[in-house]
Amino acid sequence: MSATFEIKQRPPGEPPPPEDGEKVGVMRRRTRQRLSARGLAYVADEAVLIVSELVTNAIVHSGGREITVTLSLRSGFLRIDVRDGVPSFHARPKAPRDADENGRGLVLVQSLAEEGRGSWGVEDAGTTTWCELRLAAS
Repeated sequence: MSATFEIKQRPPGEPPPPEDGEKVGVMRRRTRQRLSARGLAYVADEAVLIVSELVTNAIVHSGGREITVTLSLRSGFLRIDVRDGVPSFHARPKAPRDADENGRGLVLVQSLAEEGRGSWGVEDAGTTTWCELRLAAS
């Protein structure tokens, strides 16, 4: 599955308009549908959460105009790529303080990847964030 959608370009950190935020839900639904159709419903909850976090980060922080979400199967792994096309520096996730209202997304992605015996990272000068989850042995 690969899906590309446009978002309103604005400075990074400026709140997105509601129509951009609604695209997160669309991508979650498409992810669940695609995985269920491929017999991978058992990994859908984790994948939907990862897609939600990575797409939200791209919408809120990239300053770009277009986001592409790609799900692919590679050597026993489900790979999720979210490309915003905007080069950036991505630090390793930091544990948020209890009072923080934001900043938990990449910590959550990292945790899900580790629990799913997978990994995550960024590539292409920060234009793409990805996560891999190991699929159950057949």
